[in-house]
Amino acid sequence: QVQLVESGGGLAQPGGSLRLSCAASGFTFSSYAMTWARQVPGRGNRMEWVSSISTDSSDTYYADSVKGRFTISRDNAKNTMYLQMNALKPEDTSMYFCTSGWGMRPTSYWGQGTQVTVSS
Repeated sequence: QVQLVESGGGLAQPGGSLRLSCAASGFTFSSYAMTWARQVPGRGNRMEWVSSISTDSSDTYYADSVKGRFTISRDNAKNTMYLQMNALKPEDTSMYFCTSGWGMRPTSYWGQGTQVTVSS
């Protein structure tokens, strides 16, 4: 059974940091590029791409809105992907999801999400 389980969300102050994790099971994690996406509040739950990482971590990509503040990484030995989020802004408040593959596709594997709230 395929599972992606996000964790690490919570409440952070503006300028603070959080580290999200995405634990994968039930598929060959190391064979898939992986992606973080987030739900845009107040816009009909539209999903927004955040960052993607290649299978061997050699290639990483970021949305302009998070570039320089967020860092994506993965540990294939632990079947886990991470998103280190620094210099958080209120507009980073969202439900964050991990998904398999490049980008956001409904046919990919998806986690249940973890809520990040940035507020003073």
